[in-house]
Amino acid sequence: MHKVTLKNGTEVTIRKAIKEDARPVVAYLNHIGGESDFLSFGKNEFALSVEDEEKYIENLDKSYNSAMFIAIIENNIVGIVSISSNNKSRTKHVGTLGISLLQKYWGIGLGSELMSFIINWSESNKITKKISLLVNDENTRGKALYKKYGFVEEGFLKNDVYLNGSYHDTIIMGLIL
Repeated sequence: MHKVTLKNGTEVTIRKAIKEDARPVVAYLNHIGGESDFLSFGKNEFALSVEDEEKYIENLDKSYNSAMFIAIIENNIVGIVSISSNNKSRTKHVGTLGISLLQKYWGIGLGSELMSFIINWSESNKITKKISLLVNDENTRGKALYKKYGFVEEGFLKNDVYLNGSYHDTIIMGLIL
């Protein structure tokens, strides 16, 4: 468990997700889908059931190179950061980053705290050597956060997302640890 204080003085606890977090994680994800056009799903479109999320969290817990951490304020999930990796010998060194925050907590340092935390965790697991992520090309705040932590653009997916009647591009970014 890790405690940090944000720019506005709010204390946040960052801890590893456990099976019992599945229901609030699913509720959180279904909620934030409606707060941003930069996620891969919209409001109430998160695909996993509570039971499937429980299994997913249990499987992460058995892994040395994958993990999910939740940020909690006053017993509520306000952010999630994760690294998902496989165990194939050729690619187990690469983790895919996922990060999200409740809109209420944008711009007060929570994203930076979660990025720093997951990068430190990835370095400490002794397996992860690279972190990859996908970001909507129009997500200037997200791209700035990733660049702040050393991520570089590695690729471009043209017309990768269809939203509100138009196509949007996706940028592939990576960080070598």
